[in-house]
Amino acid sequence: MVNLVVALRSSMCMIVKSAGIVPYTVEIEPGTNIHFWLPKKTGDKPAVLLIHGFAGDGVMTWALQVRSLSKRYSVYIPDLPFFGKSYTDKPDRSPEFQAECLVKAMRILGVKTFVPVGFSYGGVVAFKIAELHGDMVKALVVSGSPPVMTDSNVNRFGFSSVSDVLLPKTVKGLKFLLSLAMHKRIWLPSWPLKDYLKVHQVFYFQKVLL
Repeated sequence: MVNLVVALRSSMCMIVKSAGIVPYTVEIEPGTNIHFWLPKKTGDKPAVLLIHGFAGDGVMTWALQVRSLSKRYSVYIPDLPFFGKSYTDKPDRSPEFQAECLVKAMRILGVKTFVPVGFSYGGVVAFKIAELHGDMVKALVVSGSPPVMTDSNVNRFGFSSVSDVLLPKTVKGLKFLLSLAMHKRIWLPSWPLKDYLKVHQVFYFQKVLL
């Protein structure tokens, strides 16, 4: 049986390719590869770096924005390490490390200045890029970035750790996470949520450490 999330991702990849954005992997150092979707031709357009959150990888998060943005910008869409096709064998799991990985990759790609655009956890990484490499940042855009989640909040929700909330392993846990993320709740059947969990269990234990 076809996994809905896998099929949807294939469609998203086709949408991105139709906008002239192609896949490319950058080895920033031995053991660390950052997978990108980037423009075939950059021209004189300003660069934007679209950084995804915990919910998915780059193409699944940003595919529907690419066609519009690529008309005015050179669009770069990375997968953070342990999401999508990016990987590192380094033990560091901090937002600072994620930020440094993206900056090193952009330098290798020849991009000197850019606008980080972060969604959810990607916003945390975008803030770190601006903090650590302000000379490269022309502007900063952050959307839906999470506030501080305290232990008391986690306990009030009935969970034992933040990772249990952000990285659900059950349909019930995923539905709860969606209820936190959405202003207006929508009903979803269980089967597409099961498909999502199958796909996003990859690198689960590495993501817990982020």
